Amino acid sequence: MDVAPVLLSDATMLERKNKILAGMREEDFDALIIYADKEHGGNFEYLTGFIPRFEEGLLILEQSGKATVILGNENLKMASHSRIPVTLKHCPHFSLPNQPMDNEKALEELFIEAGLNTKSRIGLVGWKMFTSAFADNKKYFDLPYFIVDAIKNSTPTKVVLKNAAHLFIHGDKGARSTNNENEIAHYEYGANLASNCILDAMNAVEPGVRETDLGALLAAEGQYQTVVTIAATGQRFEKANFYPTYKKVERGNPVSMTTGFRGGLSSRTAFAVADADELPENQKDYLERMAKPYFGAVAAWLENIKIGMPGGELYDLIEQVLPKDTYGWHLNPGHLSAEEEWMSSPVYHRSAEPLKSGMIMQIDIIPSVAGYTGVSAEESVALADAALQQKIAGTYPELWQRITARREYIRTVLNIRLSDDVIPLSNTVAYMRPFLLDKAKALVCQ
Repeated sequence: MDVAPVLLSDATMLERKNKILAGMREEDFDALIIYADKEHGGNFEYLTGFIPRFEEGLLILEQSGKATVILGNENLKMASHSRIPVTLKHCPHFSLPNQPMDNEKALEELFIEAGLNTKSRIGLVGWKMFTSAFADNKKYFDLPYFIVDAIKNSTPTKVVLKNAAHLFIHGDKGARSTNNENEIAHYEYGANLASNCILDAMNAVEPGVRETDLGALLAAEGQYQTVVTIAATGQRFEKANFYPTYKKVERGNPVSMTTGFRGGLSSRTAFAVADADELPENQKDYLERMAKPYFGAVAAWLENIKIGMPGGELYDLIEQVLPKDTYGWHLNPGHLSAEEEWMSSPVYHRSAEPLKSGMIMQIDIIPSVAGYTGVSAEESVALADAALQQKIAGTYPELWQRITARREYIRTVLNIRLSDDVIPLSNTVAYMRPFLLDKAKALVCQ
């Protein structure tokens, strides 16, 4: 409890910029145009330290290191707070509808003023890269049409435009795929917070408790949440609703709870029962059919993951211990996180992308078996080699004490032979209570 936020240092921000510039040089990009809005600001924020709340924004980064931000009315003040030096340009088109259009210039004119008309290879960075097996992914752009159109209208006819989000988020080469000790301390704050919230909510589950009561426990310290809060009991998505209501938990109901902050997410799905006798008649074998196999897969994930392992090997491991034909999962059983809950994933079928020291990873295995309530114990960990672990211990001793305590609990209480490469960032890694009304029992390995 009471873990203070850790701010990113000036040295870290310079390191981030240099990583992106190195990627630009390697692929010969003259400039990057990086888009952001409130929901899709991670790549922009990686360099500037902020997102353009309420509005849209662009960061133009040139191979020389020169940076220009184009911002709307309400974010002009943020240019002076940018973590890298920037030149400011005002584009009221990025502002909210009906706000003043003072100082209006065509976006094309702003791009020419920034020198884009002199560039021959430009990377467009939205929030995602595309990974289709059939399409030309470099020609898919997820920036708004009016911005892409203005780029095309203000650059030479022969300019090469490519999606360059991979420079940021690709698991193998992306700058954001690995983190230094300062970044891990920065993101551990959110992972720790999420796990405290999920434990408070789990402990509060009782018959008569409202979804909104649980939902209130899943918010904390005024922090921005990276996912829609889930606090749902009984039948979900009634009238297409995502959000907690005044519906009350009833004994025997399934309960799903999820919260996430920058750096980590915690999620649980289980039953509001005290023992197996209270399970629905058609799910009396829930423990054997769903909960124990899932827990075994989480344990196998934590025991076998290691630095240097190809992501496809981890994927195959989960297929071996929890076959998808039987358990119905189909997404990546693990992915990278940072500002977003899901940044990208090196864990997919036949992936040759190596798992690296400094990666922050979400344990994310989602079984789906017809006729059965799901099961979930998603949490956040990082991979760290001996050198990075030593840096964390030396620079952030209190963080290292928390990591050490979490490791000890996982190994000695839950009996999971945790990989030496794993540093748990949350307090509830692998802590799973399938019967939420029995507060004293959790699954352990034997």
